Amino acid sequence: MFGFNQQATLLDDESIYWMLDVFEWALTHFNSRKLQTETRLIYPNNECFPGTESSVEGMVTLIFSQVRSYAGIAALPCDLQNETGVSHAVPHESDVVDLPVMPGSKRWVFTYHTHTLNNPEVLIASFVHQIAYHIVSSAHRPPPGGDGNWPHAAEILATIMGFGVIMANTANTQKIRSCGSCSGPAVERESFLSQYDMSYALGIFCALKNVPVKEATLHLKKTLRTFYKKSYKEILSTTFSGNDRLRSLQATHFSNHQHII
Repeated sequence: MFGFNQQATLLDDESIYWMLDVFEWALTHFNSRKLQTETRLIYPNNECFPGTESSVEGMVTLIFSQVRSYAGIAALPCDLQNETGVSHAVPHESDVVDLPVMPGSKRWVFTYHTHTLNNPEVLIASFVHQIAYHIVSSAHRPPPGGDGNWPHAAEILATIMGFGVIMANTANTQKIRSCGSCSGPAVERESFLSQYDMSYALGIFCALKNVPVKEATLHLKKTLRTFYKKSYKEILSTTFSGNDRLRSLQATHFSNHQHII
């Protein structure tokens, strides 16, 4: 009865602790300058993804090159492969790879569906998750929760890499329809965490990086803005159950940022 007026957390404590564990795991295994000091929020707009091309292949290559640059793997040899198996190489831009890759890795292959160009944000998120999955696979031990959580951990890493808004916006998209009676194909990305999980992870990232709440909500889809604002407020509250772990993360990995926790 004494807890009647107390507001429940937006996610269960187990999910929150797991996210914090994955943040710690990722920042420990991929302890790079780019993750700690250079990452910023990347938005699904023309400012972050400028330019246009006259062909599907050209547009996909342009978007992928931009994603790859933000992800710190611009020098890694890559192939793009569409849904029919047709592939084309993407030129690499420099001799520096900012994030770790699997030892002995040569050319990474990334897949895409041409229909995702109808919603470029989904295409971006798909590329981001594939990149993050390649990167987490180089870790020396499984992510928190065990081997079954590799793709889930990749989505958290994608958030740490600055793509949290895009990952949250696309976590609830519909599957591509292939039946002849449908009005047309919808686009999807294969998501492993819910849009609310991704919004909460975005809140943790922004709290650690001291990113004002309005910077994320500006490009977050409307149906998630209220949840995100509540998440951010909860994460920064003195009653947040993960306070000690959050403070430890910020002190260890984000010491150059002004602390607001």
